[in-house]
Amino acid sequence: MGSRLWLAAFAALASAPAHAAVDAAAGAAVFKRCAMCHSVDPGKKIAMGPNLSGVVGRKAGTAEFNYSPAMKASGIVWTPDMLDAFLQKPAATIKGSRMAFAGLPRAEDRANIIAYLTTRK
Repeated sequence: MGSRLWLAAFAALASAPAHAAVDAAAGAAVFKRCAMCHSVDPGKKIAMGPNLSGVVGRKAGTAEFNYSPAMKASGIVWTPDMLDAFLQKPAATIKGSRMAFAGLPRAEDRANIIAYLTTRK
């Protein structure tokens, strides 16, 4: 393979979104950190946080839960990119959110948990 092709391949990998090559099973393991406050089982309620079943593609602040005014007014839709930003730094992504979590610093963990959430309908 020529050096230009290698450079093009490397550039494509480097610019790929964090959730491009992921492991939903690894995401299930990472989600155990979240399970204290969130469920992914349809209809199951946990007082600390909203149910995340079907969260990918859902408008923020619309599931049954007592959301902060900031979350309700955010107008965002939980796309993989938005989830990635929020999971990295929740308070910086939606100022005024009540989510008391510092965030997941590792891009791999965020990508895997997003892959897992995508499977939970």
